[in-house]
Order: sequence, then structure tokens, then C-alpha cells
Amino acid sequence: MTIHLSILLFWPLAFAVLGAVAPRRAAPAFALVGALVPLVYSVLMLLDFEAGARGLQYLTDDAWIPDLGIRYKLGVDGLNLWLVALTALLFAVSALWLVLRPPVRASQFALHFGIAETAVLGAFLAQDLGVFVLFFDLMLVPFYFLVGIWGAHPGRVQAAVKMVVYTLVGSLLMLAAAGATAVLAARGETELSFAFSDLAARPLPESTQKWLFAAFALAFLIKMPAFPFHGWMPDAYRAMPLPALAVFSGVVSKVAAYGFLRIALPFFPEAAQDFQTILLVLAVLSILYGSVMAFTQTNARLILGYSSVAQLGFITLGIFAVDGAAAGAQGALLQAVNHGLVVAPMFFVIALLAERAGGSEDIRDMGGIAFRAPVLAGLFLVATLATLAMPGSANFVGEFLILLGVFEQSMTFAFLASIGVVLAAVYALRMYIRTMHNRTGPAVTSFELSLRDGLVLVPLVLAIVAFALYPQGALTHSEPAVKAVMAPALQAGGGGQAAVAP
Repeated sequence: MTIHLSILLFWPLAFAVLGAVAPRRAAPAFALVGALVPLVYSVLMLLDFEAGARGLQYLTDDAWIPDLGIRYKLGVDGLNLWLVALTALLFAVSALWLVLRPPVRASQFALHFGIAETAVLGAFLAQDLGVFVLFFDLMLVPFYFLVGIWGAHPGRVQAAVKMVVYTLVGSLLMLAAAGATAVLAARGETELSFAFSDLAARPLPESTQKWLFAAFALAFLIKMPAFPFHGWMPDAYRAMPLPALAVFSGVVSKVAAYGFLRIALPFFPEAAQDFQTILLVLAVLSILYGSVMAFTQTNARLILGYSSVAQLGFITLGIFAVDGAAAGAQGALLQAVNHGLVVAPMFFVIALLAERAGGSEDIRDMGGIAFRAPVLAGLFLVATLATLAMPGSANFVGEFLILLGVFEQSMTFAFLASIGVVLAAVYALRMYIRTMHNRTGPAVTSFELSLRDGLVLVPLVLAIVAFALYPQGALTHSEPAVKAVMAPALQAGGGGQAAVAP
């Protein structure tokens, strides 16, 4: 099957521009059309993808800036296949929310929304470091405006500036490191190239790898965010409009985890081994800190925000487990998809709960909402149980694989991380019980989920259930690619060829 990745990539941007010049009422419809085509393309890719094939599929490789060695190179393999599909799904559902609940200045909102989708898809599809950096930095622009203009918090402008300052520091570090990586890899003897395949074939000395890895790692940890680089997260999560926050938490944060797998481990394997303990410590701290903070919050957005810090800690933990069977990395990739599927409907549920609690997003003002809304309560329960990794959910499989990989490296790290599993049950059930049951809040008006809102929420919950029933599809697709990128780090650590796919 012929799938043109350029259409998948730039279709949202094209329709965002059309929506910006269209009548205001039509702008959300343009955003929806711009998001539906990538969704169809991603479904076709899932059906057509050859799981056992090595290398990239649906490759686009053209000269772009020859003097700098930058190529317009896009491709799909097991690392990004399901992340691309997740991105397309969440943006499509969020665009449907915009159609059903148009925001003020809808045409401008749709424009930034389309730019954001193209930027995220570009980061996942890029197979050239220059192109990856371009889209990685572009992601920041639309969300700055989405927070600063449409933010729901009085401090939205300050939140937007704070987010930009934090992430821009990481982006500038990564830009400098990307240029240095290509120049040092060429060593003046070969042609300058930013293509991932060329950089992987030109290993750098260990001393050089260390400072380049540190720059990339800092950029990715800030973008996630991970403890202690999460300072921008609380204000941004409070202020960001919910449709944007659903995709931001669901997929934008995953670009950083994907960057570790696509760039940091295969290009700087010796440095990854040197920094492994530090990254594992940060991952465990993120899990524990995020879980404890989620339990202490009463704002529903921040409960999910800090729980995301904990989940991204699990993902980082799995990536840097660097176990012989690559179980940790496979679990991390699966968990990245799982978290996106779960957190997006949770944010939409927050909006629906706030409507029933007099506009408040504080769980202390809720309670008793399930009394006249059993369908909403049931859908919310499915997402909540997936959040706490209930056995039978895909989240359980992801966390199990991560802990399995970490056990091979360190019993201590695995034990500490498992505490986060217990804490997740505490804060997730606390949020559900306080909002759905207990004493009815003073301003609560309980009413059932409308058909309009069901069109947004039901497909996401069905996706959670479908993925729980058959997570093996994602594992089968990702296994060869994950083992291939883990092989250099294993070899650097004395693991030999254990991670090379059969």
C-alpha cells in the first residue's frame, strides 16, 4: 500500500490555514477535517505495516538543505508507528470537541491546533536530526499561544512565559548538541549529514558522547517533564484549555521519551551506560514525587498532571533499564501509548465534571455526580482503573514489562518503583470516589452524559478497552525496532548481541 507521509504530516497544517481564513463558525470543521485524514492514514498504516520487516517503511527521502547535510527524510518503524496513531487519534477527538464546543476566536484556535498536530507528527516521523529539532522546537509555538490566549487561569500569560523559558533552554541545548553531533560525526573526512542512519553508523568517542548525551537528556527531561525539571508544569496545566491539554499531556510529552529511544541510546550508547544510574534515580524520584503530589492535590487537573510526571518516570525507568531482552524499553513504549489513551479522556471528563459542579475543578466541590449520571460514571471508572494499572488493562502489561526489565538491573530500583504502582491506586481511586460518590457538593447538579459529549468520550474509552484486550499488536510491531536501538547500549555495557532481533 502506498502511504504518502507528507500528506499525513502537512494535511492538518493545510486545513488549519484554510480554517484561519474561513468564516469563524466553519473553522472548527476545518480543524476536524485536518485531523481526520491523518487518523485514516494511521489506521491504514497499522493494518498495512509489516511487523517482521527491518528498517523504515513508507520512506520519504529527498534533499532539503544540501549545504548543511539536512535531508527531508520521513519514515515509520516499530518505534513510532503506534505513537503516530495515538497522535492522530487524540487530535481527531480533540478537534471533534472543538466542533461541538467552539471556543472564542475559533479560527485562530484551529490554526494553532493544526500547527501543533503537524509539529508533533513531524517530530515522530522525522528520520533526520535537523528535521527532528525543527519540529521539536515548533511544538512550543502553538501551545504558547493556546495557553496565553485561551488559558482558563488568571495567570495564563505568566504560565505561558514560564513554559517557554523552561522548554526553550532545553531546545537551545539540543540545537547546539545536534549541530555538534553531525559535525563531530563527519570529522571533516566524510560528507556532513544529519540523517539518523548516517549518525548511527559514525560512532563518536565516549568522552564526546557524554556531553552531547547530557544536552539531549536535559532537553527531553524538561519537555516530559520529569522531576526536578517540572517547574513549568503546574502553572501550564492549570491554564491550558482542556482540548489542548488532552493532546499536550497525551502525546507532546511522549516526544521526549521517543527522543531517548530514537536518538540518545543509538547515537550515544556508551554515554547512556555512564549516565544510566543517574537516569534511573531521576525516574524513580519522578515516580515517587509525582505519585505523592497527585495524592495531595485537590485540583483535578493537577492530580492528572502529577500522575503524568509519575507515569513518565515509569517510561524513563523502562528505557534506561537496558536489559538483555529489551523488556523494559518495550514496556516503556507500550506505556507511552497507554498513558496517552488514558489521560486524554480523563481531561475531557474533568471538563464534564466541572460543568456539574458549578464550574469548579476542585474535587472538594464535587461528589454525588454518579447519582444521575451512571454512564458518565462508568466511562470514568474504566479510565480510572486503567490509570491505576488494574490487571487486565494494557497499563498493567506496560508496567509489568518495565519492572521486569528493571529487576534485571537493580532490585532496589524495581522495589522503589513498585511503590508508585500502589500510590497510583490511592490517588486514582481517591479522585474517582470524591467526584462520583460521597456527599453531594454544594453546587453539584448531577445529569447524564449527553450524546454530544458521548461522541468524544466513548471512542476513547473503547480504544482503552480494545488496547487492553490486545496489547500484543503493539508489542509485535515494536519488538524488532526496540531491540535494534537497544543493541548499541547493551554492547557498550557488555551485553553483547542479546538485544538483536532474530
